[in-house]
Amino acid sequence: MQFDVVLTREDQLGNALSVSVTEHRRADFSMLLAMLSQDALEFSQFHLPESELNEADLSELALKKELQIGPQQALAPETYDMSIGQNNASRLAQSSLTTLKLQQCLSPEPLAIRNDKTHIPLEVVDNCEIAVRKRLESIKSGASIEEKPAMNAAGFYDQLASGQMQSALQLTA
Repeated sequence: MQFDVVLTREDQLGNALSVSVTEHRRADFSMLLAMLSQDALEFSQFHLPESELNEADLSELALKKELQIGPQQALAPETYDMSIGQNNASRLAQSSLTTLKLQQCLSPEPLAIRNDKTHIPLEVVDNCEIAVRKRLESIKSGASIEEKPAMNAAGFYDQLASGQMQSALQLTA
């Protein structure tokens, strides 16, 4: 066996090591191992072929396609629609629950009936205090909310500092 290059790595030998083992040529095997470099940094596992790194497309559309995600379920329809889920009972009567689930996966229905962030359900309003209900009604009707009287903070502080209101505060405490 003759080699024209200086041997540094095992991959330069090709299959010569395995041939010498299978043909029981111990001398060739020993010679080939002795010709290899003793430096561990020149071993084959440290000289792997480098491949180009392709930047993965991390856009939402590409990820949905890769993960096979269906259409996104809307939180609410664009316009007020009270008939959401109305046909589910008839679909369930005609077929099975599996068919209904498949239909929901293929064309998901919105989760809410209306697309209004300021809408407060009547059950919530009924549980509020009377003052809160009046404020909500005035906001709904567009009437101006009763404005609080203006307060002279500097004058109030002066009265506290001078002692004029100390007697009134001691009575309330």
